[in-house]
Amino acid sequence: MDWGTDLWDQYDVIDKHTQSGLDLVDRYIKFVKERTEIEQNYAKQLRNLTKKYAKRGSKDEQDCKFSNYASFQEILNELNDYAGQRELIAENMMTAICVELTKYLQDIKQERKTHLSDAKKAQQTLESSFKHLESTKKRFAKEWAEADKATQQAEKTENDLNATRLDVEKAKQHAHARTHTAEECRNDYAAQLQKYNKEQNFFYYSEIPQIFNKLQDMDERRIQRLAEGYCQFSDIEKKVLPIISKCLEGISTAGGKIDEKQDSILFIEQHKSGFERPGDVEFEDYTQGIKPATSDSSLHPPKVRAKLWPFSKKHKPPPAEDFSHLPPEQRKKKLQAKIDDITKELQKTQDQSDALEKMKGVYEQNPQMGDPSSLEPQITETAQTIGRLRGELAKYETWLAEAVGGEESSNTVNNNAQHSISSVVTADQSQNIYTEFDDEFDDIESPIGQCTALYTFEGNSEGTISITEGELLSVMEEDKGDGWMRVLRANGEEGYIPSSYVKLTP
Repeated sequence: MDWGTDLWDQYDVIDKHTQSGLDLVDRYIKFVKERTEIEQNYAKQLRNLTKKYAKRGSKDEQDCKFSNYASFQEILNELNDYAGQRELIAENMMTAICVELTKYLQDIKQERKTHLSDAKKAQQTLESSFKHLESTKKRFAKEWAEADKATQQAEKTENDLNATRLDVEKAKQHAHARTHTAEECRNDYAAQLQKYNKEQNFFYYSEIPQIFNKLQDMDERRIQRLAEGYCQFSDIEKKVLPIISKCLEGISTAGGKIDEKQDSILFIEQHKSGFERPGDVEFEDYTQGIKPATSDSSLHPPKVRAKLWPFSKKHKPPPAEDFSHLPPEQRKKKLQAKIDDITKELQKTQDQSDALEKMKGVYEQNPQMGDPSSLEPQITETAQTIGRLRGELAKYETWLAEAVGGEESSNTVNNNAQHSISSVVTADQSQNIYTEFDDEFDDIESPIGQCTALYTFEGNSEGTISITEGELLSVMEEDKGDGWMRVLRANGEEGYIPSSYVKLTP
């Protein structure tokens, strides 16, 4: 069954039906747009919610060490990722459904307009042909009536006794002429009728069925495309469901990570003062009377019970550099943390000093690469920084030794001795490195490989050379980790270039 065969006479119905289908597509596009707006607003509210309850500040960072605080932060992070997936759903729906269906709707509207226009043109052509047929028919009827009237008049004239022979001949000629004209009109009418019937047959059995079948095909394609849009509405969300599930699993995992016992231990470690509990209050017997004052009273003043520090909130001492304002346990932790920080900074500065000394040695061996005296300010500044850090390290280690007692103090002293020894060893090793580096530098006289310049480099500083893209170079010294390598050009020019500007040739 098809529209062209079964609905050949339902042009208006087909017109309304196809328009209704286009309206449905437009409604669905608007529906999806509103859905995307809901998703975007939902994601925005979720992000604002996570931002509102996220921890900030040093106190919050300290609380995040507890598993229940950290788990809540993980939940906020997972919820933020969940909001991102909702935004992705909205974006994909807008792109894959709204935008694509809008383009398709414009195309199908134009196609429908073309088919309906073709049907109207065919209808107008057939109507014009029918009007011409009616005009030919009327002319034939008129001419035949005139011919019949002229024939009757000729017969009447011939039977009239008073009519002359000339009148009779004239009447017969007029009747013959009218009859001939009527016959021509009859032939024209028959030809036009045959032509119209042929056009009408083509219109109802070929032209209109083809147009209506094209409209049917268009409408079925619209239905199929709309069905795909319906499926996309679900498939787009299904694609992100695995990630959403991971977010929800992450929230569950965060809840499972909570360890209440470990949180209690951590809380104790953070706030343990190390004070001994106060002893019993001694009984003061006033029934013995007041003892006379003696000269020894100044040497043995009456005992005064100390206040309990953990419960005192007034007159809190200001922070001291040696953290003496803290309880013993907290003081040891703070001092140890400070020592660790200074040690890291000292090691970093020492590495910088070693690098500067190494570069100075290279400059001394090869003056064309740079002026060794230009490094003296940096070397001096680095040496001063090392001295300052070592002084601070010794100071904090002394305070730590006082805090932990004699045994741990000796351990700290030993550590300091080991640190000093290791510093000397490091210095010796550094000197050996310089010596080895210098010896190696002097020994290198032949290329150790080939490379090709990937980019053009302008060597404007001392010790560097300029190279052009595609140039073949000889490698005289590999990259030592500082990002530079020494090469030799074909013209005999030698110097340093960035390692990333060339590609080694196998």
